Amino acid sequence: MIVGKGIRLRAIERDDLPTLVTWMNDPDVRDNLAAYLPMSMADEERWFERLPERPREQQPWAIDIQRGSSWKLIGSCGFHDVAWRERSSEIGIMIGAKREWNKGYGTQAVALLVKFGFETLNLHRISLHVYEDNARAIRAYEKVGFVLEGRLRDAQYSDGVYKDVLQMSILRPEWDAAQGQNRGERAE
Repeated sequence: MIVGKGIRLRAIERDDLPTLVTWMNDPDVRDNLAAYLPMSMADEERWFERLPERPREQQPWAIDIQRGSSWKLIGSCGFHDVAWRERSSEIGIMIGAKREWNKGYGTQAVALLVKFGFETLNLHRISLHVYEDNARAIRAYEKVGFVLEGRLRDAQYSDGVYKDVLQMSILRPEWDAAQGQNRGERAE
């Protein structure tokens, strides 16, 4: 488990599947994901059964927020396409609980992922793809330190419209420098 202030990342459990399916079948949630078709519970169960075949560091995590003495599932995230020789990986995130949008939980979850990626997995580069019209996610990534690397023009087709896909990344030296600045600001 990876724990932050009032938020944690943990392994996805079978009990989480109905909630994940509900989110994947919500067009508002799915709009910013690569998944574009509704999902059945049987599909999700097959996906869950195959998780142990993936390397442990590439198995997705649930995102929980603390509510009093209990925890509430609000999304999922994780690393994929890890390239150990280059020490790089892509990340993905979904905040499925729409009532929890615009509260900073995505930013916190991405920050925990990045910290884990650099400090535990010893990655050098962490990247992601985001649709050009997903301003909320772009702001969250920028707050964590991701920078725009490029634009894949008309790379996503959704609801009769082509969208650009933005490529963003953060490098370990950039993150280290930002952590040093953050520690310095607290010491003043």
